[in-house]
Amino acid sequence: MPQIVHKTRTQVVVEILRERILSGQIHAGEPLRQSSLAHELDVSRIPIREALLQLEAEGLVKFEAHKGATATELSLTQMDELFELRGLIEPTLLRRSVPNLTAEHLATAADYLEQLGHALQQDNTIDSWSELNGLFHLSLYAGADRPHTLDMVRGLNTNSDRYIRLQLLLAGGRPKADQEHRQLLERCQAGDADGAAELLQHHIQSAGISAKNLIEAQMLRSHSK
Repeated sequence: MPQIVHKTRTQVVVEILRERILSGQIHAGEPLRQSSLAHELDVSRIPIREALLQLEAEGLVKFEAHKGATATELSLTQMDELFELRGLIEPTLLRRSVPNLTAEHLATAADYLEQLGHALQQDNTIDSWSELNGLFHLSLYAGADRPHTLDMVRGLNTNSDRYIRLQLLLAGGRPKADQEHRQLLERCQAGDADGAAELLQHHIQSAGISAKNLIEAQMLRSHSK
């Protein structure tokens, strides 16, 4: 029997607004007026305010003086740079890490992968997708002994967060991501450093291309209105 998930009003509002922003229904720079949203969604202004603060932490909303909350812009230039850097740094890091991965490292990666696979099957866990995705990848880089590079990767993952969610949520990327993650773990378990690095390179590039295509389509729709 499936588990019944009870959501707070704030969670419901977060999910509605997040999907509208990521899908382009709410355009970049569009004001998010708390009173109007409260009336439309039939809730008080408290869950609206809490939801906007959570979306601000996710990089989808920003607060400006005398203007209030607005949807942030999804930037093709920023996205290209972030995924380009990830493609340059992470495969090299993984190739260095694989020969030094211990059974404990691999068990940690497998655990994160199972959590991520479960979360990707549920729309109400979208806020955990990017975090678990990052933890899975970082656990495979643990054998590289490159703490400063790992800090850089964490920063890139944080800044890539909304583009990763966009690709997973709207580009049908969840089954593909889960399959590639499992293949990646298998290659690491087999000690295939070159094969794992090659797969990771493809994984990052394809995710970036999917996200880019979505953003370009949103921009075309916006300009045609």
